[in-house]
Amino acid sequence: MDYSKKDWLDKVSHTAQVGGIETSVLDNGLGRGSRIAWINTGAGLRFKVLLDRAMDIADASFNQYNLSWISRLGVTPPQPLSDRGVDWLRTFGGGLLVTCGLTHVGGPEEDEFGRRGLHDQISNTPAEIIQIKQPDLISGDREMFITGIIKQGHPLGTNIELKRTIRCTLGEPTLHIVDEIINVGNLDTPHMILYHFNFGWPLIDEGTALLWEGAWTAREQGEANKIFKEGQAFKVCQAPRDDHKGSGEEAAFIDIAADEQHMSHCAIYNENLGLALRLSFDKRQLPWLTNWQHWGKGEYVTGLEPGTNPPLGQQKLRESKELIMLKPREKRTYELSIHLSDTAAGIQEIINKN
Repeated sequence: MDYSKKDWLDKVSHTAQVGGIETSVLDNGLGRGSRIAWINTGAGLRFKVLLDRAMDIADASFNQYNLSWISRLGVTPPQPLSDRGVDWLRTFGGGLLVTCGLTHVGGPEEDEFGRRGLHDQISNTPAEIIQIKQPDLISGDREMFITGIIKQGHPLGTNIELKRTIRCTLGEPTLHIVDEIINVGNLDTPHMILYHFNFGWPLIDEGTALLWEGAWTAREQGEANKIFKEGQAFKVCQAPRDDHKGSGEEAAFIDIAADEQHMSHCAIYNENLGLALRLSFDKRQLPWLTNWQHWGKGEYVTGLEPGTNPPLGQQKLRESKELIMLKPREKRTYELSIHLSDTAAGIQEIINKN
């Protein structure tokens, strides 16, 4: 629908007829009591923002097709103390986006600088919502957004803050994420972030193409590396694999290519559905992409995960002198967007960018 035209205004009584943002609270199951926001772009893209989970995104769909992988847990309330060992997995509901960081991304580790659990704390932290803006149908302002602040840290230690805005435009199948991260404490603090985008069936299916370019390294080495080998079709989604039961998985770390405007793009194209999704971000902000593949039966998912670094943890990055340290009041901004298309021209444009 072309929302730039005005001939439909006399036929609409409420913004909700065409799109907008609606907040509510889940009242059943593991997620009972969790605050959420449904965002409807009015162009086929609709998704659920988890206000109590760092404003991450759970369910997401485009027209009749689901986009995200959702674990058997689904939405769970935040558990801020799930930061030891692999306790993070106990609250990993999957969903379109899970944010990892803000000071550590990678497996559990311990050194003279402290003990850190899998992927750190931010995704288990509620947001303080400071602004919601709806489209204004009368004035023709089609922008909508929700902004919140998420705080991580503790007294007498590091304190880091994430200000997240999720923005859409009525009539466009695109979502934009703008994150501002600032060290609000009085100590230099390590900083790592990874955007754990998780895609599932039916967008992800046998034969679905994964589109990305750049020099890559397989995370698994030797006999453990079964997928990411030269000459193998690891950019085509596979059938469920018996060796991916339980913890079976593989990943590649990609020094992703960028265009003249420093923008990096990766994409998913399901030819059978006639549907393509493009994920875009600034390589100067997020120079790395991780492609996670977990083809378990009943746990069928792939991740495209932009990050400041590969998910190797603080310890290895400190040793290689690549660990980002934010000084007090120092700020970093990250901008990402997801765009979808089911038209021949739109799909071709997405493919051409990759």
